[in-house]
Amino acid sequence: MSEYSIDQILDASGLRCPLPLLKAKQALNAMASGQVLKVLATDPGSIRDIKAYTDQSDHQLLEMFTESEPYTYIIRRG
Repeated sequence: MSEYSIDQILDASGLRCPLPLLKAKQALNAMASGQVLKVLATDPGSIRDIKAYTDQSDHQLLEMFTESEPYTYIIRRG
């Protein structure tokens, strides 16, 4: 497990694809480089979307917990 502190929490529970990803992108854009965002989502599509987005961006997906809802993503702003 990585060492980090959460700077902001985004609760996207109940939102359908693509809103969890769009809200996460907006939150990350408003944060400073190196800050950490925790995203909570219930849409199964978020598993694929957030992983693909962080793979293609300069943001780092530190951890993801997708065994049960809410799915949780810990993302460091690039």
